[in-house]
Amino acid sequence: MLKKKKAAGSSECCCVGMAIESMELKEIQKLQGHTDRVWSIDWNPATGHSGIPLLFASSSGDKTVRVWEQTNLSSNLFTCKAVLDETHTRTVRSCAWSPSGKLLATASFDATTAIWENVGGDFECVSTLEGHENEVKSVSWNASGNLLATCSRDKSVWIWEVQQGNEVECVSVLQGHTQDVKMVKWHPTMDVLFSCSYDNTIKVWADEDESDDWQCVQTLGEPNNGHTSTVWALSFNARGDKMVTCSDDLTVKVWETENIDIQSGGGFAPWRHLCTLTGYHDRTVFSVHWSREGILASGAADDAIRLFVDNNESEVGGPLFKLLLKKEKAHDMDINCVQWSPGEKPLLASASDDGTIKLWELAP
Repeated sequence: MLKKKKAAGSSECCCVGMAIESMELKEIQKLQGHTDRVWSIDWNPATGHSGIPLLFASSSGDKTVRVWEQTNLSSNLFTCKAVLDETHTRTVRSCAWSPSGKLLATASFDATTAIWENVGGDFECVSTLEGHENEVKSVSWNASGNLLATCSRDKSVWIWEVQQGNEVECVSVLQGHTQDVKMVKWHPTMDVLFSCSYDNTIKVWADEDESDDWQCVQTLGEPNNGHTSTVWALSFNARGDKMVTCSDDLTVKVWETENIDIQSGGGFAPWRHLCTLTGYHDRTVFSVHWSREGILASGAADDAIRLFVDNNESEVGGPLFKLLLKKEKAHDMDINCVQWSPGEKPLLASASDDGTIKLWELAP
């Protein structure tokens, strides 16, 4: 029977000093400009603190990426700062900022990944990565910004090394998934890579002797309480000792590992299933994201956003998470992506098939 464990950061869940149960998700702004569905959003991690206005990128079926910036620090309103429209020839499925916030990687159905550099406010395409046979579905930077991962409908995961002068070299091609790979995500503190797929599994990849010999060290699938249909997305908590995944099987699953501090010095500790959030979604869950304060957000095909928090009142063996709120009709169509912002008072951004991005705040 599961014993109650505190989710990392959950004690801070009263994020603005009041009972979180009394909070509502309030729409701040609806951003229009994309002319097709919006697939992904990514907040620039170097913004939202130290007096730097928040910045995020969005990617769309209209073949473009848009960069949005907070108009000023005292306002939560955003304007479109740039449209990157000259590189990709098909849908841009995913976008990701490097940890420094200086580079933006974009993955496209045209089988390429582009790297853009912010040069004095203008974004220049400084590198185009080719190699996947067909649609690139996701792109992710590691914590130190020297490795990039991509995945594709061709069932492969590629790891690229980003060198000085924006020279990029493929260091490993990982074969193991038997179907379309939907997302890649690096662990927030270690060079361990996670991928999730149409084959219903999450795979964990590590280069255990640091020789660019990347291997699958664990597969989380149906035999170990895994998903029974396509796994669409995954996210980590702030400490990196818990991971959340979401699926076409209408569930959200939480996984845990131990000895993060020990692992960062080498060695691999396996992940295990902690709990399944079931009965909350009746359509595919496309996106899930864990805030630094321990709030889980999900975006789904029923056009709703749900927030879950650590269930501090749970009996031993009871549910470890509880539904904080459900925002019905958050969008007019499927929600493809939800992501919390950096900064002291996190905003939630959501992207939808309806072609819009919405910004939300948790407020009383």
